[in-house]
Amino acid sequence: MRIPGVFAAVGLLLAGTACAVANTDDGGAADTVRIALPEEPPTLEPCDASLTATGRVTRSNITEALTERVPKTGALEPALATGWEQTSDKTWAFTMREGVTFHDGTAFDAEAAAFSIDRTVDSDIGCNVDGYVFGDSELTAEAVDDHTLEVTTAEPDPILPLRLSFIEIVPSSTDTQDKAREPVGTGPYKIKEWNQGVDLKLQRYDGYWGDKPAYATARYVWRAESSIRAAMVSQGEADIAVGLTPQDSAGDNAVEYPNNETSYMRIDAGEEPLDDIRVRRAINYAIDKKGLVSSVFSGLGQPAGQIVPKGVTGHNEEIQPWPHDPKKAETLIDEARADGVPVDTTITIIGRNGIYPKASEATEVVQRSLIDAGLKVKVKMLDVNAWMEYLLRPFPSDMGPTLLQAQHGNQAGDAAFTMEQIYGSSGAQSSYGTEKLDSMIEEAENAQDEPRQQAFAEALAYQNDEVVRDAVLAHMTGVMAISPDVSYTPNSATNDELRLRGMQPAD
Repeated sequence: MRIPGVFAAVGLLLAGTACAVANTDDGGAADTVRIALPEEPPTLEPCDASLTATGRVTRSNITEALTERVPKTGALEPALATGWEQTSDKTWAFTMREGVTFHDGTAFDAEAAAFSIDRTVDSDIGCNVDGYVFGDSELTAEAVDDHTLEVTTAEPDPILPLRLSFIEIVPSSTDTQDKAREPVGTGPYKIKEWNQGVDLKLQRYDGYWGDKPAYATARYVWRAESSIRAAMVSQGEADIAVGLTPQDSAGDNAVEYPNNETSYMRIDAGEEPLDDIRVRRAINYAIDKKGLVSSVFSGLGQPAGQIVPKGVTGHNEEIQPWPHDPKKAETLIDEARADGVPVDTTITIIGRNGIYPKASEATEVVQRSLIDAGLKVKVKMLDVNAWMEYLLRPFPSDMGPTLLQAQHGNQAGDAAFTMEQIYGSSGAQSSYGTEKLDSMIEEAENAQDEPRQQAFAEALAYQNDEVVRDAVLAHMTGVMAISPDVSYTPNSATNDELRLRGMQPAD
């Protein structure tokens, strides 16, 4: 919905200066949609499309998957595959869409699909999708013929078609030794020009198999300050701006929408003093989540107690946000200190610029809360590339005790896409796990229907009560600015995949 006039007053302050913020050599061309992002994509590598900065440009725009999930309903629909069926406990057969070509003119077929799956899950290039979606799962993909793909898993996988919605399909000629900065795909747009540090332009692919998108070109620019991104839309220098706050002067252009992101602090539970569960519990008691949402997030969010939000299979309705109890936090720290736990060791909050609006302010609020509880805490803010070294295995060897500012969006709708990678002992984004939690996650992943829901809910409860590997902050609400010249309706997947084919000139 459009957010009312709370934005207008700040907009007046920026009106006189906004014209200096854009670099728009496309001007206001009616056939170009102009998008302002918080940060430049680190790469457009399709197998990293589960990362927000990459996925919001790559997914469904440049590359496509075999299947796709409808955000509104959760239903799985055909994309590059027109149908699929489970032919045995461990094998699925997929029928490939005919008449599809890649941007380089080569034909899409089952061989390309098999290659893309193998490149994503069984190569040494470190694909984020591999850890995020597949974890330690083993699978093989084989082209039975040009139009039939057979995928076999080591163990029965009841949600394999959903998992494959995260594997973006690329030609068999794609490099398997290094990541592709500018990939070739089958999507409605192809890369036209990427001027490092300036802008990125996509051009409509005339050979696209689906409906022709409305805009001939798309131009992305990046501005770290959310108020500047908002001003660009207000002053006609951009059509879409994402990652805004209510204070960003977007005026009547501001649109609020529920996204699937949950903000949290990953606790490095393998390092002193964070290896003591009393300290981890104290961190949760110390943080005023309601105050954080009210002040830093301007009310656009909901205090959270678990990383899996409502509407996702596995969400546990009984888990509530940890109460704000500073005295309890201090008592737990004192108890740990009395038992010889080195609670005076400096803990570093590793923050990421632009991960969400007011990211730096959020780390400062957490820092102050933990200092008040009796801990020593410093903040280290990083840009996305440096931050990712702390997000993904292998982690830097000299980390010391850290809290990692992170955000997780489960756009797939199943806790399997959260639990193993974030809480598993060897998960791609996990710094700590336990054998019992690993076992509970594995049991849930092998279940179906209501037993699957119950098993994941129990695993989340165990994590919250007995492991306490993180401090979950809030389920987030997104704000973006949309020009009155553009028609676009954001949804829960918008933060992860900003689909250009959903945009068109307003009537």
